[in-house]
Amino acid sequence: MAVAGEPGNGEPSALILSGAGEYADPWHAFPETSRRLGDVLAGIGCDVEITENLPGRLCDLEAVDLLVVNAAAGPSGSGRAGVERALDGFLGRGGGILAVHVGVCSLLDLPGWPDVSGAAWIPGRTMHPPLGSCWIDIRQTGHPVSARLSSFGVVDERYSHLDLRPGSHVLASHLHDGLEHPLVWAREIGRGRLVADALGHGSESYDSAGHRALIRAAIGWLTERRRPPHG
Repeated sequence: MAVAGEPGNGEPSALILSGAGEYADPWHAFPETSRRLGDVLAGIGCDVEITENLPGRLCDLEAVDLLVVNAAAGPSGSGRAGVERALDGFLGRGGGILAVHVGVCSLLDLPGWPDVSGAAWIPGRTMHPPLGSCWIDIRQTGHPVSARLSSFGVVDERYSHLDLRPGSHVLASHLHDGLEHPLVWAREIGRGRLVADALGHGSESYDSAGHRALIRAAIGWLTERRRPPHG
């Protein structure tokens, strides 16, 4: 477990689920991307914990304000009831979730995760062009996350043809084969909030100032109910 920030200062606590063991894969350097995510969160005042203890750490989210999902699905199977109860309680008390890249499409292979994250990967249809430089279009649609952001360039993968679920407020997209594909969206789930950010394949994604600004704006919205008043 890696920790960044100063615990106990009253700022939001962020738990990053970082893929390892059964929850890693050959394509993603989760330790590095989780570290880069942690740096962005600590830079805006979050107390950050990075854990590779999946699913064990997920069963106790009482002290967590922000949950960041940066891990592969892992094996299918039973024994997820404790995790599902913890997630339901977390969202029920107004917790925020940032789902990143592959984490948008799966968390511990929970069957209900796509209805939380707002999208599913459809085998044989969903894909991404090769990793490379690309342009991300910010949608100025009045949502607090995207209101002050500008479109930006980034080196990344661009998920395309995802199965986007109703209730997803699209914040950013990209063009592929003449079609616009959502990449970032926001959802409200009862008292809870979620931002799905399908960018973040590798550490180079976090070299983009535009992408970092998007993450900071997302975290601000996800945690605004948990931050102490200023003044």
